Amino acid sequence: MHVLNLVTNTEARFFRQQVDALEARGVASTTIAVPGRRWAQDGESRSALDYLRFFPSVLRRSFGPFDLVHANYGLTGPMAVAQLRLPVVLSLWGSDLLGSFGPVSRLCARRADATIVMSEPMAEALGTTCHVVPHGVDLERFRPADQRAAQDAVGWDPDRKHVLFPYPASRGIKDFPRARRVVALARERLDEAVELQEVYGVSHEEMATYYNAADALLLTSRREGSPNCIKEALACNLPVVSTDVGDVAERLAGVTHSYVCETDQALVDALASVLDCEGTTNGREVVRELSVERMGERIEAIYESVLTK
Repeated sequence: MHVLNLVTNTEARFFRQQVDALEARGVASTTIAVPGRRWAQDGESRSALDYLRFFPSVLRRSFGPFDLVHANYGLTGPMAVAQLRLPVVLSLWGSDLLGSFGPVSRLCARRADATIVMSEPMAEALGTTCHVVPHGVDLERFRPADQRAAQDAVGWDPDRKHVLFPYPASRGIKDFPRARRVVALARERLDEAVELQEVYGVSHEEMATYYNAADALLLTSRREGSPNCIKEALACNLPVVSTDVGDVAERLAGVTHSYVCETDQALVDALASVLDCEGTTNGREVVRELSVERMGERIEAIYESVLTK
């Protein structure tokens, strides 16, 4: 099987993991990206002209030796469904469905041969038949390790509690001011040193060390699809405190010392409880079903069902 991937960001970690997992199963792939420059923060900086320029490339490649087109991210969907030669699988990543481009994604989903979303809330928002396949987590890379050694490696004071915020403060949708407010109130509650650690721009490999150095992961996002940081934290047995976004409630179901909250007060209560608790969490055991290998297996099965039809 040979797949033509359309994508807006070839460097997205979860996209690279998807390609690697499928290639490990014998699925060959060729990837082409939308021209122009994508803004690194929230939003989309490419113009409509950039996407129009992309269509001739997609049309030309569709006559190549491919079995199907996999459009990754909703804004690549129009180009995929406009070519009429190959069947189309559409993957929606979150903001393309839940944000301002939602109508485009929904229209393309109705014309695609199969649509993949990352969570049940996304499936409900889409409102049409689809497959729920969360992005997988690399359980070999993300695994529990000695906290003191991890703190030494990242330069964190072992005499303080460390709350990990794995995004830049400038990403408005992640609501860093709320995270800072929650940590400040938890610090007052516990009357001990608690630091909010804003971590971004480090390699994917390094993130495992930060998860193991932290005492909790705090997610205060206003909107998410299926945040990878939650699954990676669970794989490292790091407790999680999060707003009720995306599939977080589903991911944390049955996980000890981890909480989904609505209000600031609930977030403060949960974070203080986690930081004051000496118990361990069972996150890794719960997240085992979301391995990268399992993700590749499920996507390949979707490809095969489309080709069979």
